[in-house]
Amino acid sequence: MDAIWLGLAALTTSTIAGVFGLGGGMLLIAIVPMLLAPQAIIPVHGTAQLASNASRGVFAFRAIAWDLFPRFLLGSLLGISLVALFLRSIPLTFIPLLIGIYILSRLWLPILSKKIERFENMVIVGAVQTGLGLVVGATGPLTTTILAKRYENRDIVVATNAVMMSISHLAKVLVYVFLGFSFLEYWREIIALVVGATAGSYLGTKIRTRIDDKRFFTILQVLLSLLAIKMITTAVLSSI
Repeated sequence: MDAIWLGLAALTTSTIAGVFGLGGGMLLIAIVPMLLAPQAIIPVHGTAQLASNASRGVFAFRAIAWDLFPRFLLGSLLGISLVALFLRSIPLTFIPLLIGIYILSRLWLPILSKKIERFENMVIVGAVQTGLGLVVGATGPLTTTILAKRYENRDIVVATNAVMMSISHLAKVLVYVFLGFSFLEYWREIIALVVGATAGSYLGTKIRTRIDDKRFFTILQVLLSLLAIKMITTAVLSSI
């Protein structure tokens, strides 16, 4: 019965992500602790997010900005290596705080945003998103923000971000395989999550085609702002 509930949760949250390109993972991570053993939450959630993002990319394959990926992949490899070397010395509490401040600055402070844009590099973005994504669950909105500033087409933003997030979640799953986590022990839950996430991506993609670009980017800006505020608030409260 738990597997069925997980599948329905994945369907709902993946539909939301299919429409706006983000938010589904954060909603799902709030649900799975009620249905999974503590040691399985992060790795099983990672497989669901891999399925959600990968299928979202497949359903909008033609819209993916492939030219960004050589540098993003290079950055991802560097990020994984650096996190592996310096994990113990990385101040994890403040990473969501910095990302939240970056997102709000990029969205609402035009003068500062233009200055930040000069230093944006997909190698750095790949390193931050994939590397820190192994230990922090708040890096997803980073690439969404950057892509939303670069492109005016909703499908390019959602599909490209989906593939970038797929890379990050694949890295996370591989790390847990290396650490010896038994994914086979949770095969029922994983199948339900993958099926639900894939169906949600399809449904969300269909809904997204009915939203015009102007309305899409307005809603996306609000969602990104709310997520950024949540990151900052959580980081500040956890440090008090």
